Amino acid sequence: MTNFLLVALGGAIGAAARYAVTTASFRAFGPGFPYGTLIVNVLGCFAMGLLIEWLARKMPGSHDIRLFLTTGVLGGFTTFSAFSLDFASLWERGDTLTAFGYTLASVALSVMAIFLGLAAMRSLA
Repeated sequence: MTNFLLVALGGAIGAAARYAVTTASFRAFGPGFPYGTLIVNVLGCFAMGLLIEWLARKMPGSHDIRLFLTTGVLGGFTTFSAFSLDFASLWERGDTLTAFGYTLASVALSVMAIFLGLAAMRSLA
């Protein structure tokens, strides 16, 4: 039950942060492209890289903290389900090229961000 509560609490924090970022992005850039979802996925992957490396080096065996932060907070913050919906919306409104560009940018930048996060934390060690 404790693990469930850790994930639930972390997920609420992550989801609230995602909402804040996507709302701010919508206000800043408008509705034409899902910048908010792209931003949270890239930031979330970068943060995951930093966090996993930090936990492995500084707090091995800290299962509760890892569960709260990775599965909870970052799981609630990143939005691949929202990403899929954004792709479908772009596709259905006929923006096929934009939909595929969005997919490529989301995947490539997120994968790069996790490696950058890992490298950044490793350079601090």
